Amino acid sequence: MTMNLLDIMRTSAVIPVIAIDDPDHAVPLAKALVAGGIRVLEVTLRTQHGLGAIRAMSQVEGAIVGVGTLTQPEEFAAARDAGAVFGVSPGLTDALIGAAKSSGLPLLPGVMTPSEVMKAREQGFKQLKLFPAVPAGGVGMLNAIAGPLSDVTFCPTGGISQETAPAFLALKNVACVGGSWLTPKDAMKAGDWGHITALAKAASALRG
Repeated sequence: MTMNLLDIMRTSAVIPVIAIDDPDHAVPLAKALVAGGIRVLEVTLRTQHGLGAIRAMSQVEGAIVGVGTLTQPEEFAAARDAGAVFGVSPGLTDALIGAAKSSGLPLLPGVMTPSEVMKAREQGFKQLKLFPAVPAGGVGMLNAIAGPLSDVTFCPTGGISQETAPAFLALKNVACVGGSWLTPKDAMKAGDWGHITALAKAASALRG
């Protein structure tokens, strides 16, 4: 995979935030999302099956798999070795900056305030995750910082739904949004992959 982070962000209007509770769900879930036009998949480390799911899903044709919820430096190399081609963190620390640079894993770090955006930019990060997006001010916040910080591109995540996503995607400084509505737990437990594909198709159409 040779895509840069901005290219990855622009590939899918929505990046699903995925927590795998059952490892048997990993491959059929990835196939269902890709079939619906959602190719970029963020698999979080919130469960014990995260790395295994990344390893399995990265073998699905068309899938671009990243790792989410990176909070410890040692997780970068492990996720990269499992097949992740980008990383996402809820925030940004000196240790995570060092791990991102040493591992070579492109990082989409979480920020919440203008000062955090500026600090991330000073470290070379111009693609950022506004997190949690809605509590941080949502569309109004992104509009407000678009002027003074016009060279930064965002993936707002946290509190966004199918209904509210279009308002975010219409902003000039937003490349995509993150959301968990594409992978409802009841559908995954039931193996209703057709429903997930339908949700993915609807999400794919949000960019117009």
